[in-house]
Amino acid sequence: MTKLQIGIIGAGAAGLAAAWEFADAGHEVTVYEAADRVGGLAAGFKDRNWDWTLEKFYHHWFANDHDILTLAEEMGVRDKIIFPRPKTSYWVDGRIVRSEISPSALFLPLSLPAILRMAVAGMAIKFAPSWQPFERVTADAWMRRWMGAEAYEKFFKPLLIGKFGALYDQAPMSFMWARIVKRTLKLGTYQGGFQAFLDELARQLRGRGVAILLGGPVERIDCSGGKPAIQAGGERRSFDRVLSTTSPTLLLRMAEDLRTTAYGEKAAALKSIGGLCVVLALKRPLMPDDTYWLNLPATTADKTKRAFPFLALVEHTNYISREHYGGDHIVYCGDYAPPDHEYFQLGGDQLMERFLPALKKINPAFQREWIRKRWVWRAPYAQPVPELNHSRKLPGIKTPLPGLYWASMSQVYPWDRGTNYAVEIGRRAARLALGI
Repeated sequence: MTKLQIGIIGAGAAGLAAAWEFADAGHEVTVYEAADRVGGLAAGFKDRNWDWTLEKFYHHWFANDHDILTLAEEMGVRDKIIFPRPKTSYWVDGRIVRSEISPSALFLPLSLPAILRMAVAGMAIKFAPSWQPFERVTADAWMRRWMGAEAYEKFFKPLLIGKFGALYDQAPMSFMWARIVKRTLKLGTYQGGFQAFLDELARQLRGRGVAILLGGPVERIDCSGGKPAIQAGGERRSFDRVLSTTSPTLLLRMAEDLRTTAYGEKAAALKSIGGLCVVLALKRPLMPDDTYWLNLPATTADKTKRAFPFLALVEHTNYISREHYGGDHIVYCGDYAPPDHEYFQLGGDQLMERFLPALKKINPAFQREWIRKRWVWRAPYAQPVPELNHSRKLPGIKTPLPGLYWASMSQVYPWDRGTNYAVEIGRRAARLALGI
């Protein structure tokens, strides 16, 4: 076997999973990462009194996330993944309503015909033999017709507006299909946090001879001489294969020769929005019924005119014990917005002030003095925005430039972005690059 020189751009879950696959096949791998630690969008942080790291953007695994569980088995750490069953809920008509399958579903604030119609539509989605027909119709049109206006307007339309803003009525039903099909009651995490899992993966990769270069952004990718090359830190290095796991924008910025190709035009046309979280360490619990995840309604794309200025309120310590976080009650205020939205321009304190009044609506007893500390995290590329017939619009993993491959969360469609599908596409890209 000829040992290949492999370059990977990005040390998130996709890049590290690809490195695992390449190293397992006996090749020499170098991973370039602009940040000072591995993890990408799943990276975490730790305050001085915490035993576990906390994700910058709330994360969990589903019990059917086969790819991440398989990788954990291969790493010998499957026993460190735990699956609690937390409460997930909606805020409807001024109160918290349980949303996961439970007897409480019989008491949703809907008429009995609407509840039955929503249940039948949900089962039709869950047991549909394929997702392809769903990408030919918008979620707005399908759910309004088959689920009925009452349930759709009260439960699902607000979620679509919160996620996609003014584009809510353009998202294909395949997006909702994937979310409904994947959903499990038990939600998984790694003991010590996602960062601990990714750090362990990086540790094992280094033990296999993989070089992981942190704090070194890639400046350019070129393919002169029939081989791909990476320029980073002013130094150019040639490889047999290069895999980029970056956003479409960054890929095209680095690989200028792709821009004028049909592939590059497809990549440039892909839409996405950013994500942001205000994370609070509180001295007291916030949600009165121990809810972990509370979906907040959005009636308009204009965030200034909503009852709640963000999409999701997540009390992490109603999912994972606060003993791992020094006794803090951890709360996320999470939202999606275009990178040019004011949420990406406001200072951290300004953004927190914008969000705080919503907490008092959830718990009238909430006081500013409950806040011990706050953090604000923002990522301009956090959520792909699919369109009708989206599968036809996706660039493949193999680019037209010799030896250059691209695997990103924009390409995991119809599935939603997340570490499980980052692992899947990273390993699939590696196998493709090796001709396996």
